[in-house]
Amino acid sequence: MNDIVCISPVDGSELARRRVATDRDIAEALAAARQAQREWSQVPLAERKAKVLAFLEALRAQNDAIVPELALQMGRPVRYGGEFRSLEERVRTLVELSDAALAPTLPAERAGFRRMIKRVPAGIVLVIAPWNYPYLTAVNSVVPALLAGNAVILKHAAQTVLVGERFQSAMDQAGLPKHLFTTLNLDHAAAEKLIASRSIDHVNFTGSVAGGRAIEHAAAGTFTTIGLELGGKDPAYVRPDADFDFAVEQLVDGAFFNSGQCCCGIERIYVHEQIYGRFVDAFTDLTSRYQLGNPLAQETTLGPMAAVRFADTVRAHTSEALANGARALVDPKGFSADRTGTAYLMPQVLVDVDHTMRVMMEESFGPVVGIMKVSSDEAAVALMNDSPYGLTASVWTADADAAERIGDGIATGTVFMNRCDYVDPSLAWTGVKDTGRGASMSRLGFEALTRPKSFHLRIEH
Repeated sequence: MNDIVCISPVDGSELARRRVATDRDIAEALAAARQAQREWSQVPLAERKAKVLAFLEALRAQNDAIVPELALQMGRPVRYGGEFRSLEERVRTLVELSDAALAPTLPAERAGFRRMIKRVPAGIVLVIAPWNYPYLTAVNSVVPALLAGNAVILKHAAQTVLVGERFQSAMDQAGLPKHLFTTLNLDHAAAEKLIASRSIDHVNFTGSVAGGRAIEHAAAGTFTTIGLELGGKDPAYVRPDADFDFAVEQLVDGAFFNSGQCCCGIERIYVHEQIYGRFVDAFTDLTSRYQLGNPLAQETTLGPMAAVRFADTVRAHTSEALANGARALVDPKGFSADRTGTAYLMPQVLVDVDHTMRVMMEESFGPVVGIMKVSSDEAAVALMNDSPYGLTASVWTADADAAERIGDGIATGTVFMNRCDYVDPSLAWTGVKDTGRGASMSRLGFEALTRPKSFHLRIEH
């Protein structure tokens, strides 16, 4: 088997190399996980919650080392402090939700009977996590899976292979039963073989549409349940009554934070014609202030993309749009670190774009955004829906009733008003169309990680 290799986008050097797990490694991990899960399912929820919170504290203790390690693996600047603050919010919220989410459902009382629907663990949950928010995306499934009484196998992306090891270390320090949580280094072939083996009970995957299709193909006929959070091309609509300066500031951040490498990042913006010109000018001016450079430097606000191939995709989308009449507004002279053939890529704002261009239809997943003028709410909704994806959409307005009405017409998993690029752990995180299926977070997120078991007990006869 080939090794898993992490090439740092910072300088192109090899950061980590790990051996791919063998068939024997995987079989042993599964057998041990199955036994550990049987015992864990009998542990009271209060004790499970305590272990999960101990994992959180163990991870907190590692954060000073994690932040620069993340920068080296996938390029996010250290000035942003890593992912722990959002991770803590998610973990604590899921712990708080678990009592109600996992409590039995009781139908109306019927004389002589005791009836209930219990939520029982799925069994072994395979979590396949991506590199872009490697801690947050993994914890979305890992934590509720453990709270629900499952064992977890974590396969992390090659680009962030060290994150899987951090998870393992923190889980071990938290005192979880041995083998209940296992990080395995798997390549694509090994992961597909594992899914097809019928040895696991649920798969949760966050990643590309192509990856989601490969997982569905591997699971075909196994009846293994699957949760998929795939691509996004998330739109924003700015109405004339929006808080102008706030909308500009938040949308620039939503488009370019993490070098645009976010499933719910802003990739296309529709602006009402009454404020279009002013908005484009202000948006471009603020974008031009980013500092592209080494993510280990405190002054850097935009690091490299996670890999050269990802930057090449964004460059291709941008070049194609320019060749077909789009205009680029951000001056390259302000971004000397941007060099073809490297992962360093400047932020760019495109106008005179339309939906014949890939930059407005396909997931770019990088620091480029297209802005279009619209004449009405209806026109904005039509363009927002003209997409194969549907993860989030944001409406920028002072009118909450209008935002809800507009949101009702958008085919998307989440509707935001006056915010974007955020996961609220109390709400369902879900999508439509090619963005995937299933839901994570909230009480609903526990449902995919458990199965219903009905009890119909006659106590009088």
